[in-house]
Amino acid sequence: QVQLVESGGGSVQPGGSLRLSCAPSGFTLDYYTIGWFRQAPGKEREGVSCIRTSFGNTYSADSVKGRFTISRDNAKNTVYLQMNSLKPEDTAVYYCAAGYGLLRQPLFPGEYDYWGQGTQVTVSS
Repeated sequence: QVQLVESGGGSVQPGGSLRLSCAPSGFTLDYYTIGWFRQAPGKEREGVSCIRTSFGNTYSADSVKGRFTISRDNAKNTVYLQMNSLKPEDTAVYYCAAGYGLLRQPLFPGEYDYWGQGTQVTVSS
């Protein structure tokens, strides 16, 4: 059974940091694109960052460039999203997703096949 399990969400003050983890179950990362998405109340789900695990290419939304870093640890079969300099507008449920191969629009949710259950990130003073 294919699953994606996220962890690492929580509450933090503005300017703080969190690291999210995405651990696939039932498949390995090879040849997949792993993306992080977020959805705030009343808003559409948006792409945050993604990585093509076999090549290491990464893509990030302009809103998080310079603050968020996506990486993978193939030995642990895990993808991470390091989030620094967090802002209140980063508050959302964060999801990881997996799509097989080289996706044409890697920050578009419709390109992905498998989704995790989501983890809440709250940035507030």
